[in-house]
Amino acid sequence: MGHSVPLNRKVLEMPINSELLSDIKEYAERYYLENGVSPSVREIASALEVGKSTVQRYLERLRDSGEIEYCGERSIKTDVTEKYNQKSVSVGLVGSISCGALNFAQQNITDYYSLPSSLLGSGEFFMLRASGDSMINAGIDDGDLVVIRRQQTANEGDIVVALVGDDTTLKRLYTDRINRRFIFHPENERLSDIIVEGDLIIQGVAVKVIKDLI
Repeated sequence: MGHSVPLNRKVLEMPINSELLSDIKEYAERYYLENGVSPSVREIASALEVGKSTVQRYLERLRDSGEIEYCGERSIKTDVTEKYNQKSVSVGLVGSISCGALNFAQQNITDYYSLPSSLLGSGEFFMLRASGDSMINAGIDDGDLVVIRRQQTANEGDIVVALVGDDTTLKRLYTDRINRRFIFHPENERLSDIIVEGDLIIQGVAVKVIKDLI
């Protein structure tokens, strides 16, 4: 009677496809960024057209190599998801803002955007959609999203959202201290300054512009 030969576990391990390994990690990261949660093993398997056991084995391989944290089903964490969780801020789009004559901006939140806090710095933020062409030389075009840091004060030359009565606008702010008035300066040489005498309310200062590239 022959003797049984111990099986070497390494011989039985299936080879790892490095491309599939990368695809699984990238899919998990993309799914998280789009949905706010990690995909399930079944969802990864279905999307990449591989078996669930294969996905699980590859996730365990990524875990063992230190590329992800994985402890079952939807518990998948990568460097991308960690950065997303720790360093992002939700910013509400509250309407449109005039880049021409003074117009009322409807303060209704129509959407939320998650933006990196490293891009904005500290503070509370909201976004407005630019309307008009008076700020084009400052890089703000009609339809752009302008990120505003909510604050009630501004420095000379800041681009501000200011409220005068029921009217609000986006302009560069200067102060005429001698005549005790404010100057809203458009960044468009075809347009004239808007002079405001009396009180105004600073609602925020523009910090970033988000635009579509054609």
